[in-house]
Amino acid sequence: MLYGRERERAAVDALLDGARDGRSGVLVLRGEPGIGKTALLEHAVATAGDGVRVIRATGVEYEAELPFAGLSQLLAPGLDRLEALPGPQRRSLEGVFGLGEAAGGADRLLTGLATLGLLAELAVEQPLLCVVDDLQWLDPSSLDALLIAARRLQAEGVALLLAARDAGAGAEVLPLAGLPELRLNGLAEADAVRLLADRAGGALPEPARRRLLDEAAGNPLALVELPWTEADCASGGLALTSRLLMAFHSQVTGLPAATQTLLLVAAAEENGELDVVLAAAAVLGVDAGALAPAERVRLITVSAARRLVFRHPLLRASVLQRTPLQQRLEVHRAIGEVLEEGDRRTWHLALAATAPDADLADALELTAQRAEARGAHGGAAAAYERAAGLTPDHDGATRRLVLAAEAATEEGKLAQAEALADRAGPRTDSVFAHALLDQVRAVAHFWRGAYPAAYRLLLDAAATDIEPAYAARMLLQAFHAAWYVGEEPVATVLDRLAALPLGPDEPLAPLARDLPAAVLPALGRPAAGPVPDVRTTAEAARKAGAESPVDLVQLCGAALVLGRDHETLELAAELVAEARAKGTVGVLPTLQFFLAEAELFHGRHRDAEVTAAEGHTLARDTGQHQWTSQLAGMLACLAALGGADERCVELAADALVSGSSASAAGEPWAQWALALLDLGRGRAASAADRLHTLTTGPYRHHIGATRAVADLVEAAVRLGEPERAAEPYERFARWAAAAGTPWAEAVRLRCQALLGPDELAESAYRAALELHEGTQRPFEQARTALLYGEWLRRGRRRTDARPHLSAALETFERLGAAPWADRARGELTATGTAAPTAPAVPAGALAVLTPQELQIARLAAQGLTNRDIAAQLFLSPRTVGHHLYKAYPKLGIASRTELVALF
Repeated sequence: MLYGRERERAAVDALLDGARDGRSGVLVLRGEPGIGKTALLEHAVATAGDGVRVIRATGVEYEAELPFAGLSQLLAPGLDRLEALPGPQRRSLEGVFGLGEAAGGADRLLTGLATLGLLAELAVEQPLLCVVDDLQWLDPSSLDALLIAARRLQAEGVALLLAARDAGAGAEVLPLAGLPELRLNGLAEADAVRLLADRAGGALPEPARRRLLDEAAGNPLALVELPWTEADCASGGLALTSRLLMAFHSQVTGLPAATQTLLLVAAAEENGELDVVLAAAAVLGVDAGALAPAERVRLITVSAARRLVFRHPLLRASVLQRTPLQQRLEVHRAIGEVLEEGDRRTWHLALAATAPDADLADALELTAQRAEARGAHGGAAAAYERAAGLTPDHDGATRRLVLAAEAATEEGKLAQAEALADRAGPRTDSVFAHALLDQVRAVAHFWRGAYPAAYRLLLDAAATDIEPAYAARMLLQAFHAAWYVGEEPVATVLDRLAALPLGPDEPLAPLARDLPAAVLPALGRPAAGPVPDVRTTAEAARKAGAESPVDLVQLCGAALVLGRDHETLELAAELVAEARAKGTVGVLPTLQFFLAEAELFHGRHRDAEVTAAEGHTLARDTGQHQWTSQLAGMLACLAALGGADERCVELAADALVSGSSASAAGEPWAQWALALLDLGRGRAASAADRLHTLTTGPYRHHIGATRAVADLVEAAVRLGEPERAAEPYERFARWAAAAGTPWAEAVRLRCQALLGPDELAESAYRAALELHEGTQRPFEQARTALLYGEWLRRGRRRTDARPHLSAALETFERLGAAPWADRARGELTATGTAAPTAPAVPAGALAVLTPQELQIARLAAQGLTNRDIAAQLFLSPRTVGHHLYKAYPKLGIASRTELVALF
């Protein structure tokens, strides 16, 4: 029975009503221990009734880390629905449930999307209520998967209700940002009085009643569990949680010794399996009859599924905390002895071990390897670290500490990884081991934004006496870090990479050979020979055994560096399709960033928005902060081009959030976006200031900064300060010559026309327009036509100006580039010709759709079913149907068969 809680009940009821109407929702209940979170969860289950399917799980505080234990508990009722999932998602969950071999290097992000898919399948016949209590104790692998699913729920009819204890001092903060939260405070005075009266009746003297109400401060568990007597109510200044633990402990110590032993076994056995608990208790000389005293006082109950359930998690915690170490070790050993062979048995025996044990250490390393194969790197790190502690020989223990550090790095536990590296370092003289440990430290520095330190560590590690294949991987990581440091570090890394003595059959040999050839000319270095086509390099790397698409990602960026955008457009699209088919979800935001860049540079603004929007959502939902920042910056650019001022500023602000002391990865894109917004709105001075900083600062070699030079030239000339663009233009001219592409030379000629003597401007404009033909870059061509038309009009050649201004206006309106269209319209009117009025909505029926609606409608027009589309976009079929249902009225159609004519 709930006392009060009208606001909280209303929120839970709204969540359930949404699920019944086909909408999905998430709610996180937060509060101190005993505040009533569990009671509210039980209220939700009772309110749901027979018309709502319920699945649930509870986090358990445990000394080991068993990957996906919580997820297995939650999704067990959905095992019969696995066949309905797309192949990669199905195989991912089969690995989680132990129903099949997990693919090597499993993508943990895919497990989260597969969790979403299975929740959607469970909600097909009726709404689904998914309840998770004690979220703070859910194993990290399960928590990651559940939160990925939570952030992508849309229209599946799933209500996800989570309860989490407030983090105490020093506790790890749960990554719940962005999820709706409801904080539970203490009961109102009247409700607390009612609860206490129902519990104690008239047996409690008034002084004790008043003191208990004051001590409990509205905490329902405290009102029920704290002792009643005046003497017992003396708190001694202890925190409420500590007092509750003491209260539970006093209840346990009054039981027979055998019952206390059985409760300790139940507390140490993480799944509450009655058969396992009783078997382990028997090893300790305790029979099942010892359970009865605890059941009589309701400390523990046995569910219909033969699971032991403590009355409250604090009761379980009090049993474990107040038991001497030796007794806990004996209990873990007994549990391990009765479990079947497997990771749970290994962990319990490892927790019981007090001396080195080579066989147990070997078994624990196998446990770690299985965890890594399922993408559970945190569980692997814990297993490797414990295995190191059990390993008799010095070198073997050190090797396992190195493996633990690497696994912790993969999990993103940077402080743990560095601590493990610091423990392992002094134990070994191995050059290779120290190189790997420096790589661990470098990755930690990189993700904190300390790019120079990461670059130097990786460069030095690769220079040691290690195998060239390992050095190549370190240098490719160093290239990524150097990109945020400056041109000279980039060139240094590429020189080292080119000099590596890699054999032709090494998987990374084609990349080590061709990456320097593709990038160094863009930095002003003479090309050693013809720049290789990235598709050819990618194919050679695949044949040599490179992992695709993961190992080939940097080729997409390398082609963009030297202006070979068409090569990136083809390769990135191919790798995105491959990543979708394989379920390699983690690399998708990176690939979509490069693909969206290529689409933007080709003037395919709407396609770029669709690609970048999906990548941004995926990066945000999966915690990839670097790509969240980069893609937000790109979306801000697209918003600026479309004249969406508020959205541009908002996205640029998001891109500039770094999460560390260093600049955000998306800063160059964000600054370019804000400069384009200024330029489009005629604020030349502000645009010039931003663009000058961008094109002359430490990021001047970045892809966006290079392309922004043309914008700086235009802003500086309009401001009457062309000298501000002189040096960036000279550098851009050298870059365009190295690129050797018609479009780059066309843009250079446009800049030359703006900066050079007026008598030479027309020939430069005409040459630029001629080169633009056939380059498939309509936006750049239209900008050149606009500037030429403006020049002609200022020279009183109005008739000559009109066709160029009209062509520019038509292109800008077709692309939805409103600020530039307004400018072209104004110029055309100034020639004495009535320009067409601006359209009320962007040109084209499809412009009214959101990026996700457009993406779904395009796939539907190709004949894909909702389930096919869902598999490609990592959504549920019901969500796909929901978006199509919203798209049809916007397009003025009634069915998917009419979509074909629109594409």
